[in-house]
Amino acid sequence: MTARRFVVIAWAFLLARAAVAAPDLEAREARLAAQLRCVVCQNQTVAESNAPLAADMRRVIRTQLQEGRTDREVIDFFEQRYGAFVHYTPPFQAATWLLWIGPFAIAAIGLAVLLAVLRRRMAQHAHAPLTEAQRERARRLLDEESNP
Repeated sequence: MTARRFVVIAWAFLLARAAVAAPDLEAREARLAAQLRCVVCQNQTVAESNAPLAADMRRVIRTQLQEGRTDREVIDFFEQRYGAFVHYTPPFQAATWLLWIGPFAIAAIGLAVLLAVLRRRMAQHAHAPLTEAQRERARRLLDEESNP
């Protein structure tokens, strides 16, 4: 009878441990699926996509996590299979520096060009003081307009 109790207690312990591990496993799976790009949709994460390939990728993630692989190992598996493109947010490395720096560089260049154009226009349109003849003409025009 004690052997039977031991088996029941061991079985209950394993079920309880699996129930506690399941939410953690699901959270890790969701986090990893949100970090990987669906290679079919290309503008959605694996978590967001309804494509059959994305469902397969989610299954592979779950299987690998159940086998005890780390998050890094799972990501490396997909990167080896699909290339660096599979990262939804590309890592900052030599091959992707233009993706990270490019928008800021283009904005800085645009701002520099805008400032140069504005300065040049201001220099071209700098008003010289009016001559006495121009002032007299302006006074006459204003007097005519105010006294119809």
